[in-house]
Amino acid sequence: MMQQEKIQKILANYGYGSRRYIESLIKLNKIKINDQTVGIGQRMSLITIKTVTIEKTKYSFKQNNYHIKKVILYNKPEGELCTRKDYQNRKIVFDKLPCLHNFKWINIGRLDINSCGLLLFTTDGQLAHRLMHPSFNIEKIYKVRVYGTFNYDCYQKLKHGVYLSDGYTCFNKVIFKYGTGKNKWFHVSIFEGKNRIVRRIWNKLGFKVSKLIRIGYSDVKLPNSLHPGQWMKLNDVQINELYKRVNLK
Repeated sequence: MMQQEKIQKILANYGYGSRRYIESLIKLNKIKINDQTVGIGQRMSLITIKTVTIEKTKYSFKQNNYHIKKVILYNKPEGELCTRKDYQNRKIVFDKLPCLHNFKWINIGRLDINSCGLLLFTTDGQLAHRLMHPSFNIEKIYKVRVYGTFNYDCYQKLKHGVYLSDGYTCFNKVIFKYGTGKNKWFHVSIFEGKNRIVRRIWNKLGFKVSKLIRIGYSDVKLPNSLHPGQWMKLNDVQINELYKRVNLK
């Protein structure tokens, strides 16, 4: 008997999008396998899949593409959105990424429109899913400029927790870098990936965040030589470290 897997898992592993993205499209009846609309939770065998249609775009399904795994680093400028489509015709991060055939770039985490810096993209949905899952405790590092009066009490609250609408949270590290007066630069790191979490923590203590740059994700660091709007391939050592970090081969 041929082994069967859930369609969202198959398509994510083959680089058609993250599992969450695939599931959302299945619920909207926007995915077809072999010209037949599929349902959530439906299982299939790889050998039976010939074509995949996603939002009216038809792809030829090739099993040997499964082993092609790519990861790139993109230096996101301010003003770009982490979305595939924007009905206001604003700039999106996918506009400047290299073209792929029969695959889609999957963004690993997001940055809001006013934030910039390191974004990772991959063709492996399983890798993306695990790197974003809270159970793997992936550290994100930010360089942040804030305006406000900073003292020891603020430092303690940043390190030990502040209460937000979705519960207590804190930074893993808070390091003062430089600055005089009320404008100061810090490096902070956090394991959580909640929406706008870094800004929300500072705002809770009365600080205004005027600049937010992601400079690290797991063991990957943003190179000084990579200018905003540019991308680069990760080397084999970097990619293997990401896979090890989330217990994937």
